Amino acid sequence: MECEFPTVNSNMDEVKEIFDSVKTIAILGLSPDATKDSNKVATYLQSVGYKIVPVYPKGDEILGEKVYNSLAEIPFAVDMVDIFRKPKALDMIADACIARGDVKVFWAQKGIVNNEAAQKAKDAGMKVVQNQCTMVDHKSIQD
Repeated sequence: MECEFPTVNSNMDEVKEIFDSVKTIAILGLSPDATKDSNKVATYLQSVGYKIVPVYPKGDEILGEKVYNSLAEIPFAVDMVDIFRKPKALDMIADACIARGDVKVFWAQKGIVNNEAAQKAKDAGMKVVQNQCTMVDHKSIQD
């Protein structure tokens, strides 16, 4: 496995602005398994008032929300994508975010870095965060 250092990333002031401005977060790779990190993070984000939108290849509902098979299927505006997928998938995800035209934040979770995809998202006007956990960062700015 090849690890990348994130060269495209928001600072903590921008992260605070992100959490203050977003309302709807599509969680790509949200597992229905409550022991998985994606589920724990989504549960937390939901508990602090964000609308979460599960994007997962199977199932009808996760955490009381309708599951969509892809970002393109979501029929309403999405402010942020929170990505729990392998780094190589980020290229395709960046393209899907750009195609939607409404995604403001491209967030790759802890351990997930793809600088090429991140630069593509940034060039399209999105704020980008890589290799950081939304739950950890949100909790840290609340203290």
